[in-house]
Amino acid sequence: MGYIERNNAVVDKSFYFACKIVLYSEKLKAKRYFEIGSQLLKAGTSIGANVRESQRAVSTKDFKNKLGIALKEADETSYWLDIIEETQLSEVPKGFREDCEELMKLLVTIIKNS
Repeated sequence: MGYIERNNAVVDKSFYFACKIVLYSEKLKAKRYFEIGSQLLKAGTSIGANVRESQRAVSTKDFKNKLGIALKEADETSYWLDIIEETQLSEVPKGFREDCEELMKLLVTIIKNS
């Protein structure tokens, strides 16, 4: 049994983004870019982990805190993608930047409106 969609945009998008990050980081590691692949893997999967954790928050403050951490991780993911592109280590897959930006916008909106 695999992932069951939650019909929650930020939860589902962050999960599928994490899956893409896992696969891309494996490609980086196969090219022997172990450190950058690991950094990207940690930051990119942490977004979804924190979003998911926020769904079991015990208070609004806890909810916003978890989403704030997810936002920071999304920004860090964007940073590692910048490094990869600027150094030309690898081509960043099409749509990664847009997915990351969309997640950040969603997170900011949810945090502001909670």
